[in-house]
Amino acid sequence: MLDLQKLSPRSFDWQLFVCVVFLVMMGLASVYSVDLSRGAELFYFKKQLLAFGIGLFFLFLASISQHILWRYLAKWWYLFSLALLAGVLIFGQTIRGTKGWFSIMGLSFQPVEMAKISLILIIAYIVSRFGRRFDRPLFFFGTGIVTFLFIGLIMLQPDLGSALLLGSVWFGMIWAVGARRLFLAGFVGMVAVLAIASWFLFLKPYQKDRVANFVNPGRDPLGSGYNIAQSNIAIGAGQFFGRGLGFGSQSQLRFLPEAQTDFVFSVIGEELGLAGVSAMLALFAVLFWRLIVIIRQSNDDFVATTATGILILFFVQLITNIGANLGLLPITGVTLPFVSYGGSSLVINLLLVGILESMMVRKY
Repeated sequence: MLDLQKLSPRSFDWQLFVCVVFLVMMGLASVYSVDLSRGAELFYFKKQLLAFGIGLFFLFLASISQHILWRYLAKWWYLFSLALLAGVLIFGQTIRGTKGWFSIMGLSFQPVEMAKISLILIIAYIVSRFGRRFDRPLFFFGTGIVTFLFIGLIMLQPDLGSALLLGSVWFGMIWAVGARRLFLAGFVGMVAVLAIASWFLFLKPYQKDRVANFVNPGRDPLGSGYNIAQSNIAIGAGQFFGRGLGFGSQSQLRFLPEAQTDFVFSVIGEELGLAGVSAMLALFAVLFWRLIVIIRQSNDDFVATTATGILILFFVQLITNIGANLGLLPITGVTLPFVSYGGSSLVINLLLVGILESMMVRKY
């Protein structure tokens, strides 16, 4: 399954790789800055640096594999991810009210990150086996079932942000390949009804507060609206060039909650300013452009659909995280890919880049 001979400096997509490395470096700098306010141990920075090293190993290992390996693994990876999501509900560790982590020898692993790559691969596998008859009900409901098995287990943790993210990836992928529009419209209508029902039946008080703060950010600026208020202050204080790494008052004095994860964009905005934010967005633009190149050049349904799923995953995460930091979207706990602190997320994201490289090397 591995092919070591075809990987060469010319075939490797260096533009994709370099922009991803710069995004990770920007994230490491932000995590380091946040860690400065917590003492000399640099706990988060060291763990993120270790995850970066592990992720690079998996990136290069994936890039030297034949793309058919991922088609073969799709079903098994999906079943393995289902088992992990079920297992974490029994044996997992609870962090911030969510039972979604395995803790092994001091290291934490979040199975939902594995589910992201599994969902993309299994949908791409189904697409490649369906003979381009994507308007058939079986395609819509079949992909829907494999997706909502994941979502159901994730909601039991509960992790609303990840559940919404996986649902968005599924919807975006089947829309992109040409699922029947009537089914898509019906699904949107059903989601609207469920959203209203969930408000009264399922959402927890803190989740309702997040939605209410999105609608009216000033309703409780010292309570449930505190996070958004501090985030906006941090971003505005950065102006054009920022206050400098380690000199952001909001992050250094811990006014900004979860600065290394949910609100890392605000840290960049305060300490690196508009210039730093613009540089980060430019790197994401290059990343998305390279993904579009892979999709357009591919003549293989599995390759094109996999790249499409990865593009949607990164884009939805980017929009959701930045929108929450700016107060334009509710806070759902979705992190900024490659930039936010999170070892599981970083390793899986780098593995996804390696899968893309393996497909790009073959020049489909």
